[in-house]
Amino acid sequence: MAEETIFSKIINGDIPADILYQNDVCICIKDINPQAPTHVLVIPRKPIPRLVDASEEDKALLGHLMLSVGEIAKQLGVEDAFRVVINNGEDAGQTVFHLHLHLLANTKFSEGSLGM
Repeated sequence: MAEETIFSKIINGDIPADILYQNDVCICIKDINPQAPTHVLVIPRKPIPRLVDASEEDKALLGHLMLSVGEIAKQLGVEDAFRVVINNGEDAGQTVFHLHLHLLANTKFSEGSLGM
């Protein structure tokens, strides 16, 4: 079993979070340390440590996460301008080793800017 993370605790209801959207596959919460005016985390309920740890059987889950980003972007009214970021590994800025997508919006991104 994967090591329990803060995201696992949020998913299990052990600690509170500002939940914006959830379904059987994922949960979307406001980031507590936002890097943009709108910063949402899209977290699969399945505890996959990093993107590279996803397997062939996770294809549908990964697609579902991307569709969920679109749904939450529409819900928040930012569907015309947002960025999606996945940090894979500590050197890439990943601090919680439970795969998650960052939806960043309501800021002007420039070409070459990573936005985080």
